[in-house]
Order: sequence, then C-alpha cells, then structure tokens
Amino acid sequence: MNDDDSGNPGHRSWIERLSQVFLGEPRDRAELVEQLRDAQRRGLIDAEALAMIESVLQVSEMQVRDILIPRVQVVMVDRDAALDDILPLVIESGHSRFPVIGDNRDEVVGILLAKDLLRYRCDGEAGFNVREIMRPAVFVPESKRLDVLLREFRSSRNHIAIVVDEYGGMAGIVTIEDVLEQIVGDIADEHDVDERPFILRRSDDSYVLRARTPIEDFNAHFGTDFSDEDYDTIGGLVLHAFGHLPRRGESVHIGPFRFEVIRADSRRLHMLQVTREREAPESAHEQG
Repeated sequence: MNDDDSGNPGHRSWIERLSQVFLGEPRDRAELVEQLRDAQRRGLIDAEALAMIESVLQVSEMQVRDILIPRVQVVMVDRDAALDDILPLVIESGHSRFPVIGDNRDEVVGILLAKDLLRYRCDGEAGFNVREIMRPAVFVPESKRLDVLLREFRSSRNHIAIVVDEYGGMAGIVTIEDVLEQIVGDIADEHDVDERPFILRRSDDSYVLRARTPIEDFNAHFGTDFSDEDYDTIGGLVLHAFGHLPRRGESVHIGPFRFEVIRADSRRLHMLQVTREREAPESAHEQG
C-alpha cells in the first residue's frame, strides 16, 4: 500500500493549495485580491479562508476610529465609588474591564478588572479602594492602524485601550476582541445573547441606538410607521437605504430622520445616531 498521497489534490495542505494561486506575482493589492477570489472560484481555497485573508488585508488599512466603542456606550467606574455601587454595574453589563474616571469622563485614571473584585465579594468591603486595585490605562490615538494596535496588544498582553481624540479627550475604547472580530467575525460570549436593544437620548432631537433595534420598537418610540415586512431591525432598513455596507461617519436620510453610523465593522452595523430633522430628503446618503 502506498502511503504517499502527494499526488492526490484532496490530501494537499492548505498552504500547498494556496501556493498554486500565484502563478505570477501580483502587481498590486487589487490584483492580489482578484487572484485569491479566482482561486476560491476554482476550489483551491474555500470561502471562509478567502473571507479571512481579505479581512486581514483590510485590517492593515483600518484605523482605531473605524471600530472604537463610542464613549457614550462605555460603562465607567468612579475612582471613589464604593463596592456596593460598582457590583451592580459589573453584573448588569457583563464586562470584564472598566475604565476608571476621575473628576470627569475625559479623565481616565486606570482600568478596573472585574476579577479583582472577587476577594472583596467574599471578604466584605473592608479595605476596598478602587485606586489601590486599578491597573494602568493604555491610551491610543484614533488614527492608530489596527494591525499596529494588534501587535501592541499581543506584546503588552493588554486587552483594552482608551482611545483619545485630537484634543486629548476620551473618544471611546477599543479591545483586542474588537480587532480580532475584524478578521474572524463576531466572537460571541455568554453575555452577547442578553445584549438588548436600547434607544439612548442625547438631546431633544438626537438619539443613539443599537442597529439591531427592532423596527417595531423604533416605530413605538418615535411614532413612525416604517414597514417591518422586508427588514426586522432598524439596521436592516438603514443598510438598504445606503445600498452598501457603510463605514463610521457615513449618514443617510430616511423620512424625517438622519441616521449616522457611529460603529460598524466589515460585516454589519452596530451603533447608529439618529437625528430628527424638520426637512430632509426622502433617501440620500453622504460621507461624514
């Protein structure tokens, strides 16, 4: 019996099959992607592998501002907070890391890890002080490239960074999970299933909401009558109005509302800002 299966394409490694893709050296990234897609059509690589390779290429062109979690969505802890005030936040949010703030939400003084609260949960609040158990915070600019950030996360073994804008204020946070999701897709955990839609009011005419908010809930809140026959969520409706998967900062008008993307990845919308406008085109979009 011959154990040498090298002549059987079905037994070739993924790397060997990928090497067949490049019969000639690609002249640029667009040609490289086209060769990869052609390889997928010919069955040399599968669709999942192609999607991951394309995502890796895309990550090298993306910046932190493209995926950050906006400050309005971040759960923070006051440096002078008592244990009884912090525990409900930890339990309700399900997060493992929390920015610790000083006198205002722009003054991030450290990071609190939920696991560091365990011994106080068992032994009582005696001696509890956020300042003594918080970890140092890492700050990154909105313009940092994601591939650079991922290398820094790996080398420092840090999992979260505070994103600052050009004025030094807190723009939001970014985690290693947020970066990895750009490559492998959503990484669900036990808390994601409990992530309920919400509509948060910013001003009289401006709101922030999750893209997964059901159209029925949106209609009930705003007194609108958007149809939910073709789309279940407001994100689906907005995506249809764009006609493409938009990036952070792009906006579109639907009826009397302007929807701006404030968080999205390469696969779906996450967070939207909706503003009620007195006069707006029925459907138009613009780059923010």
